Amino acid sequence: MSEQSLPDDARAERADALPEYAERVLDVTEVIPPGRVMTYGDVAEYLEEGGPRQVGRVMSLYGGGVPWWRIVRADGVLLAGQELEALDRYREEGTPLKEASRAAEGHLPRVDLKRARWDGGGRAESHT
Repeated sequence: MSEQSLPDDARAERADALPEYAERVLDVTEVIPPGRVMTYGDVAEYLEEGGPRQVGRVMSLYGGGVPWWRIVRADGVLLAGQELEALDRYREEGTPLKEASRAAEGHLPRVDLKRARWDGGGRAESHT
């Protein structure tokens, strides 16, 4: 995926600066309370810009310094290649999980989106 997949204002930024869109995505990621999650699509909808793929691209390029595990796939499946680290963090934070079925690959649980999804409300009370 190329920089072409980012919104116009992000592409316009200088290559050595963090694109404005990326800053906005990372800012949202940082205020998601522990134990809660947003999907890639939720973040795009919250920002009223881009889509799940653009948010995913930002997270893959710049997300290492923020609580990346709080941005999840719409089906709650753990991020490939980061499953065990994410699972440790979810358990540490008390993120609601659904136990894996015997047919699930690796028998890893998924995030229980019905219980863990955060809508962006109440930012200040949970963010320290």
